[in-house]
Amino acid sequence: MKVYAALFAIGLVVYGAFAGGRLGHQSQAPQFVYQADAWLHGHASIQPPLIDNDWAKLETVTLTDGREVQGRRMTTQPMFHTVSGEEVAFAQVKAPPVATTWYMSFPPFPTLLMVPSAAISGRAGNDVVPTVIIAALILPLALLLLRRLAAAGLSLRTRREDLWLVAMLAFGSVLFFSAVQGKVWYTAHVVGIVLALIYAWASIEAKYPIIAGLALGAAALTRTPMAFMFPLFVLEAWRMRAPLGRSIVRFALPVVGFAALGMAYNYARFHSFSEFGHTYLDVRQQAQIEQWGLASYHYFARNLTVAFTLLPEWLGHAPWISIGGHGLAMWFTTPLLLFVAWPRDKPVIHRALWLTIALVAIPSLLYQNSGWVQFGYRFSLDYLVFLLMLIAIGGRPLNALAKTLIVVGIVINLFGAYTFDRDWSYYRVGGNAYDVLVAH
Repeated sequence: MKVYAALFAIGLVVYGAFAGGRLGHQSQAPQFVYQADAWLHGHASIQPPLIDNDWAKLETVTLTDGREVQGRRMTTQPMFHTVSGEEVAFAQVKAPPVATTWYMSFPPFPTLLMVPSAAISGRAGNDVVPTVIIAALILPLALLLLRRLAAAGLSLRTRREDLWLVAMLAFGSVLFFSAVQGKVWYTAHVVGIVLALIYAWASIEAKYPIIAGLALGAAALTRTPMAFMFPLFVLEAWRMRAPLGRSIVRFALPVVGFAALGMAYNYARFHSFSEFGHTYLDVRQQAQIEQWGLASYHYFARNLTVAFTLLPEWLGHAPWISIGGHGLAMWFTTPLLLFVAWPRDKPVIHRALWLTIALVAIPSLLYQNSGWVQFGYRFSLDYLVFLLMLIAIGGRPLNALAKTLIVVGIVINLFGAYTFDRDWSYYRVGGNAYDVLVAH
């Protein structure tokens, strides 16, 4: 127990130290705090003025036939798209709008964690401190998961080796820079990793179906791609064979409960069970969303490039390196991930892990946004826990080479945690033709 408490304390101190002055005030993208404050006042919409971007905007307009409808103005054609799916010509829309309503466009579960902050300070509530505290939980939860793999006979790692892997996850991956920002996007990733760790722990040997279902349901309302984590539990339940039907039902019930709540919340705002707000984003990418959709094969090549090929540019003069707005490749920020490609052992769970990773990764690889602006490919955090498990069960010894790769990853991500959103001289945001091309 002392080890787990010590890990939490280490996470709290290190993340807190790198958050630094951010701990004393609200971040620049406090959408979850704004939503928590709105809930405390009994409504789902967010009243202006608003900070930052990625808000969903609904206009209420009057048509020439006397009807009032809600929706948004399209940019690629002179049409008004209503929440019911109807497209009305601008000529039939009276100006100005009757009303404009703003909503948070992100899945809402992390909002619950900001309720205490909003209750104390209203819309000025601090979102950085809660994010750092939640991030510190990742260290003990990661060790708990890795020891659970060992107890199930799926991993032969010692506790000392597992601690090295905990260090890789906490400080040698893009989790590090994400954990010290606050901000809606990074808070969601931090909460998502906590839920993925709980889900994975509960799914091993399908031992705790209700906990696994609760974690999966909450994760789906935190980061939408994480709804596809379900294969790990289902295949573990199939492997254990005892009793399959009962385990699946106990797992599915809380998932269905969360799904019902999420769909009801979506319908109350956008008259659609599946719409959480991104269709109505008031952002510069609206034209490409109208043309290609929120998810499309059109974005696949760009997102693969971002995930696997981007490296820092060597300048030859101060500040010596330049990182594009799309960040750095996964294997560069976490070099030990290369071990996933060459496992020595393949326990029965490895196929379930690969299927889970694939299903969670695909939505982000088809998504219209690459994660821009970022230090490294942050969407990989949706499935990084399962990559960690593959390394743990893969059996490659954590020898001097492996430990060197972990240390290199920690140094790289220490740089990212310190410089990102502090010293932009190291970052190139739309600064050359390539960045501009792949940003759209």
